[in-house]
Amino acid sequence: MLPTPTKFTLVAGAAEGSTKLNAFDHALLKAGIGNCNLIKVSSILPPGAEHVRELFIPPGSLVPIAYGAISLAAPGEIISAAVAVGISADSYGVIMEYSSLNSRLEAEEIIRAMVEEAFAARRLTPANYLVKSVEHRVVSTGCAFAGLVLWY
Repeated sequence: MLPTPTKFTLVAGAAEGSTKLNAFDHALLKAGIGNCNLIKVSSILPPGAEHVRELFIPPGSLVPIAYGAISLAAPGEIISAAVAVGISADSYGVIMEYSSLNSRLEAEEIIRAMVEEAFAARRLTPANYLVKSVEHRVVSTGCAFAGLVLWY
């Protein structure tokens, strides 16, 4: 059983690559988590988890992360990714991730509505809201990535 994470940070990056997978890898490097093994998790931020600006994560670590990513080989298209978390005053938080063919600002509007809906479904009120997003115009093959990294 994995321990419950006690810290979190939001990251985002966008990049080009010779393939979609290479573009994804380069976007992870830009986001600062390219040397980690990502374990995709769903949408709950543990109670009491502390928001930090940076995390030191040893290379090769197994890292829980909620993320949205889009890789596209369509020159000229605009792609975006966003991650957001709403945190209740006396409980846990809810994380949402999003990626699509739209601008960063559109992604931020959509993801805020997603967090609000998730809180309404749980009958909670967010006391704090954090978002990180990125936009990229594809040159050849590009990727936009945004994630919420959980750590110990």
